[in-house]
Amino acid sequence: MDSLKHAYLIMAHTEFEVLHYLLLCLDDKRNDIYIHFDKKVAQLPKLATHHATLYLLKERVDVRWGDVSVVAAEYQLFEAAAKRQKYAYYHLLSGVDLPLKNQDEIHAFFAAHQGQEFIGFQKGDCEKEIDRKVRRTHLYPSRFRAGKGIFAYWYRAARALSLRFQCLFRLRRNRDVDFKKGTQWVSLTDAFVRYVLAHKSAVLKMYQNTFCSDEIFIQTLCWNSSFQLKRHHTDSEYHDCQRMIGWHKGQLIEWTSADFNRLIASDLLFARKFSASDMELVERIVEQVRDKQTSTSN
Repeated sequence: MDSLKHAYLIMAHTEFEVLHYLLLCLDDKRNDIYIHFDKKVAQLPKLATHHATLYLLKERVDVRWGDVSVVAAEYQLFEAAAKRQKYAYYHLLSGVDLPLKNQDEIHAFFAAHQGQEFIGFQKGDCEKEIDRKVRRTHLYPSRFRAGKGIFAYWYRAARALSLRFQCLFRLRRNRDVDFKKGTQWVSLTDAFVRYVLAHKSAVLKMYQNTFCSDEIFIQTLCWNSSFQLKRHHTDSEYHDCQRMIGWHKGQLIEWTSADFNRLIASDLLFARKFSASDMELVERIVEQVRDKQTSTSN
């Protein structure tokens, strides 16, 4: 294994202006970059790197929010990278994420913690949420965001009636699985990635007709294996995975220019999510990160 080389695995479907700046921050010869574009993206953006090797996945998944197709797309990325070579770390990012540290700092951090799995686990009791999401059968999971109209109404009504029926008669699936949940954005060792890949068929079967399994499957695989002993464990879900993620009343928020000082002052390595509606913030973050780069690796 090249102990210095990292794989960045990016899931992208929109906001390609932000993706361009993300690549600027990752463009280092110690990195390989893999991008999965949602199959619904008709025109792929023109992207290039000067130092990192860039791979655009040819086989693409039609990703639907809340559906197991999100997990399938993640598997496409893990497979593409693991087939090419062994990496010290595999970092799963979205196309609207940015690093908060430069590549010297990121590589030094993971070298110092080599062998640990950076997976965010939600703190506190989330059993009711898990029960609803993966122990019940959800009809038409790819239609969770079906929009408006008679068919969208029918999908939602059928799903709601089905869930009410299951609750009334106490019908559950996967009763014997000890599920855990957290953010889907992780940094994993080669050993654990290959463990995840070995369970691909079972995972995709188990999480069919569930809800938001992308927040559950990696945490559950880790927790029910020897890799639980190797996870980076703190009292914070976001320090566990080294991602700065903003929430407000249960909703994921986009960072704005007002958050610049808070973001730069963070000791976390990555942040999400950013938007092209505030490119001033994106440019300032990237300038700050790249100005601190002292390595000659570029």
